Amino acid sequence: MTIDPATTTDSAVTTDSAVIADNDLPPRLTHLAFHSPLSEARARRLVERLAATGPRTVLDIGCGWGELLLRILRAAPGAAGVGVDINAEDLARGRAAAEELGLGDRVVFAEESARGITRDPADVVLCLGSSQALSAAEPPLATVEALRALRGLVNSGGRVVLGEGFWQRTPTEDELAGMWPDARADEFLSLGGLVDAAIEAGFRPLWVETASEEEWEEFESGYRSDVEEWLATHPDHPAAAETRAKVDAQRDSWLRGYRTVLGLAYLTLIPVG
Repeated sequence: MTIDPATTTDSAVTTDSAVIADNDLPPRLTHLAFHSPLSEARARRLVERLAATGPRTVLDIGCGWGELLLRILRAAPGAAGVGVDINAEDLARGRAAAEELGLGDRVVFAEESARGITRDPADVVLCLGSSQALSAAEPPLATVEALRALRGLVNSGGRVVLGEGFWQRTPTEDELAGMWPDARADEFLSLGGLVDAAIEAGFRPLWVETASEEEWEEFESGYRSDVEEWLATHPDHPAAAETRAKVDAQRDSWLRGYRTVLGLAYLTLIPVG
């Protein structure tokens, strides 16, 4: 996701030193309900507000396993949904969850790029941490272009929920050095700049919310917990040393780099004009 510097954790269980069966490696992200710092309480409020608009169609860009999409469909029985992502494993998880919830006939999980997406506009459009899926530009221009694309994907009177990173304050040089490779002070907009960009793209902000420190800590810890549990029980595994080094480096980038500096905004937007 755009604001997901923890992506190195996804590759933390790979190794070049041995060929290892997938079932001998740690499970992936089983401790996370959402692939973002989103609490159950905030998710419930989002779902209630979106379902109250009576949507008929829901589109989720960069859906992952589509947890929020499925919750909206449960709360809005007349709605059908489409989730778009390029991660086959996440999509399979979403399809399995949809079947378990009895929603298999109301949702499609499509393995495809969102770049230049041509799907029909929807009443509710979700894009949580996935604005990079809509633009090939360097950030923060990618955010601006993603907002323009989202404006064309939502029906009149509909809603867009954008989950997007922003700088809570200007990071120091030491903090930037501790983040992901080539992190830049101009990589993200401020919260005010992000809202301005949404307005310039043809939206009005209905709700402006930001992830709390507790939500970030739940997400960051949950992101690595599968790997840490696996390392505790597989200390001598051929992939253990490489996995441990990668996950340690990622945790360090959070604790010494972007913690309390990088924020995540949840903007609920309505199209105008």
